[in-house]
Amino acid sequence: MDEKKKVAATVLPGNSLSKRIFRWMDRRAGVDKLMKESLDEPIPGGARFAYVFGSGLLFIFISQIITGICLAIYYVPSAETAHTSVAYITKEVAAGAFLRSLHYYGSSAMIIVLLLHFLQTFLYGSFKGRRELLWISGAALSLMVLGMGFTGYLLPWDQKAYFATAVGTNIVGQIPLIGNWLTRLLRGGDTIGTLTLSRFYVAHVFLIPAAIFSFIAIHILLFRKSGAAGPIKEDPIEPKLAPEGFYPKQVLMDMAFALLIMVGLGFLAYFHPVGLGPIANPADTHFLPRPEWYYLSMFEWLKYWEGPKVVFAVVVIPGILAALFFLLPFLDRSLERRPWRRPIPVLAVAIVMAGTVFLGVKSHLDDRHDPTTAAQLAVQDEEEKNYTAVPFHPYIESPGGTGPLALATGPVNPLVAHGRGIFQAHGCASCHGQVGLGSTVAPSLEGVTTKFPETQLIALLHDPTPKMRAGHMPAVDASVGDMSSLLAYLSVIGTSAANVQASSGASSQPLAQGVVAEPMANGAPAPASSASPSRLSASATAGRQLYQERGCALCHGPSGEGARAPSPATLIAHVSDLQLTRLLETPSPKMKAGGMAPVTGTPEERASLVAYLRTLRVPATQPQQLAAAEPGIHGGSVPYPEMAPQEPVGPGAPAAAPIATMTASAASAASKPSPGRVIFMAQGCAACHGPTAQGTQFAPTLIGVGKKFPGDKLPALLHNPTAKMRAGGMPAPKVNESEMQQLVTYLSTLDSAPPPPPPGQPNQRTVPTGTQTASSAAPAAQETPAPAVPAPPLSPLGLRGQRVFQSSSCETCHGVGGLRGTVAAPPLAGTASILPADVLENLLRHHSTRMQNGGMPLTNLKAQDMNALVNFIRSMPQQP
Repeated sequence: MDEKKKVAATVLPGNSLSKRIFRWMDRRAGVDKLMKESLDEPIPGGARFAYVFGSGLLFIFISQIITGICLAIYYVPSAETAHTSVAYITKEVAAGAFLRSLHYYGSSAMIIVLLLHFLQTFLYGSFKGRRELLWISGAALSLMVLGMGFTGYLLPWDQKAYFATAVGTNIVGQIPLIGNWLTRLLRGGDTIGTLTLSRFYVAHVFLIPAAIFSFIAIHILLFRKSGAAGPIKEDPIEPKLAPEGFYPKQVLMDMAFALLIMVGLGFLAYFHPVGLGPIANPADTHFLPRPEWYYLSMFEWLKYWEGPKVVFAVVVIPGILAALFFLLPFLDRSLERRPWRRPIPVLAVAIVMAGTVFLGVKSHLDDRHDPTTAAQLAVQDEEEKNYTAVPFHPYIESPGGTGPLALATGPVNPLVAHGRGIFQAHGCASCHGQVGLGSTVAPSLEGVTTKFPETQLIALLHDPTPKMRAGHMPAVDASVGDMSSLLAYLSVIGTSAANVQASSGASSQPLAQGVVAEPMANGAPAPASSASPSRLSASATAGRQLYQERGCALCHGPSGEGARAPSPATLIAHVSDLQLTRLLETPSPKMKAGGMAPVTGTPEERASLVAYLRTLRVPATQPQQLAAAEPGIHGGSVPYPEMAPQEPVGPGAPAAAPIATMTASAASAASKPSPGRVIFMAQGCAACHGPTAQGTQFAPTLIGVGKKFPGDKLPALLHNPTAKMRAGGMPAPKVNESEMQQLVTYLSTLDSAPPPPPPGQPNQRTVPTGTQTASSAAPAAQETPAPAVPAPPLSPLGLRGQRVFQSSSCETCHGVGGLRGTVAAPPLAGTASILPADVLENLLRHHSTRMQNGGMPLTNLKAQDMNALVNFIRSMPQQP
């Protein structure tokens, strides 16, 4: 007993408080023995700077854990709030940008130090001599570090993170047999949304770090078991050189390396903080995704493989390299450690490393040398800088809006209202968005008055830079008073003060050089180029505002000079007002193919738009690509046959009428819908197969399906649709056996003749006007068109959904209001509008294969906006 007391007393001589605490801890936890075991580790041949990389990796990982915990305190992993929470960290939290930058640069530093640690271990042959398990545990840790980088990249939820993750998950989908399953597992469905974000967050914060901690413990345990390998010339099994303790020399070297890393990361984080781009917008078709630098070589590698061969690029070759990486100790089994005595493995690793560096550098150089790609990437970098520079605005769910901005409260500043009118009248809203918060065409203007001094901003508006002009930014020709009002509006963009009604007297100067067209004797207007300049009339001024609000400037140019589409003045020079109005209401197939949507509104609005179009001048020159696409522009011929002069169509002129083909018995059956038809409509079958099961562009006709699948075959097919049917979006009906029998009975009653349309609706099979026979045209002329039934007013939720529908550019493909559709996509009235709410929402969040193949962009909406959008679509007419 006395001997034990003597030993305990010699742990730390003296009787100070710190020494007594240490002795107390040592008696209970064996701290002194643990310290000796850790610091007295023998190193054959002594300490060296080549051994610092392992300790450096451990230091960076601990730094990542600490900074990650600080960031997780503020982060909210949902598609609605993730981007806002990261913006709050970056712009509002004290040292938040510094912490986030430390975490961001720390991930890159970890990859670099990991690569150095691998090269040092490989070149020194430190994996030899019964260290196979040590190497395999380190290889597993390497893959986990790459997984941390991949899962953490999505969390900011900005454009760059979203699209890079979309590319990464698409690559996973190329794996045979299980690729689609893995993609759905990663995404939580068919699209990237809140489920994807939450899964990546859990993996990044909990699962992968837990696995890394476990493997670090295993790696250290195996390292202590096998011991340090020592210098290159040392025997890896029985070291001959005199050992030296890990403490103090190697500890000091490791601490110096950790300090160097800390200073480097701090320097980068302070002087070059990480930016944050605009929130992810899946509908942006212009964004060019680029991964982080350590995945750039893989990104370039995939460019060389297409079609079925891509499986070699994604699975076969990377799988072989990974297997060789893990099995290296078993392949290079000799005890020779000097690299010049191991030419084959060293040459193989050198080839892989050189190829990786070459692909990464080539990808970067290709982006710089391609003018289109370089310009788009420069625009994306500028958007990121602009968003990072603007002040932070919290996420506020507005009950009646679609964005984070609340309605303006308090007295309205007339200068701001006047400035918003100028903003709209000059076409700024068509590119920068209705409230200046940006779009896929132009960046947000939020905070632009703080970024540029007033004089410099005025100079930019009067004389845009070449880069701005390349983005179709015209010069703003406004008076001093109007410019002051415009600057007042720009200064409040992004706040509730910007949500004011535009002043009617918005601009004292017209956007284009307005002219008043004098009509000719035959009723057609004179060419706009022959009129003398003057102020726009009241009707033309209203039409100009409509021209900008409807986005006409995106294709025809801000002043109607022509851009992606020809100048309107060129196209309408020989068209009467009546013909022009009809073409605006119902564009021709060629106009639809070019993206022209029908112009809806009151007759007065269409008349004002026509009045404004008449004031546009024929441009002196046309872009060459337009001349090539429309040879008739310069040749004097009419580019669109639909715009050729025709006889005015009066109200009594004959119109094409649908040909009725229903029989009396079919009409009687339609008057009393069977229970099976009720189930057919309630299950949303009509959305794809048509309201009368006659088939649509989505799904085939069901006429005669009972004969094709007699007996129990049809119920079995409905309960278990084939893979082809599921790929087209066909779900199994959620009905019981009794309802299934009623549905099958209804489908079996469908004969070869098409069922009648619902009462009050014409048959969809019509004869084109140009091919109508005289016998069919005569009765049609006697029919009186049914009076238009006004649509019921939308609820507040439906109105919000309508704004979501418009702001998400759904009208570009589905037509104005989603009622008529375009050549790009079908109407939603009578198809999606009759789907149950849960089925419709599921389709919007998880697109069917047919929707994906048709170019339907991913839907990334907040829960409230999605609910409103579903409500708006379901408020559309139940029949097309």
